[in-house]
Amino acid sequence: MPRDDRDILDVLKFELAFLEQGGYGRLPREAWRSRLIFEDSPTCANFNSTERVPCADCVLWPLIPEEARKARVPCDYIPLTPEGDTLESLYRTATQQEIEQTLGAWLRATIKRLEEQRAKSAGPANLVSARGEGA
Repeated sequence: MPRDDRDILDVLKFELAFLEQGGYGRLPREAWRSRLIFEDSPTCANFNSTERVPCADCVLWPLIPEEARKARVPCDYIPLTPEGDTLESLYRTATQQEIEQTLGAWLRATIKRLEEQRAKSAGPANLVSARGEGA
């Protein structure tokens, strides 16, 4: 399977919608376990896949700290709070509701930051040069 070339902003917006629509609720056929953030979501390149895609090819890879990239599930180590809480730490200390609230806050903040970065990089000067005018 090729590298995940989806737009990270689109993926994060989809993940937020998935979260807000109850996507991480327990499934009747797997009521015995909580759903795993990212892994049990279409965000994961390996979601419902018969072929295992290397995590390094995932659209979330740039968000994973260098020291966590060799972990079995690297996306569990994305820092979600200013204090450094990750899914790995939250799975041990928080309820599913707390995890989902933390994830939602992180998704909203990250989406906002990415949108602001893109708006700055697509400022008026860049728009003029993109049309081939000016400079």
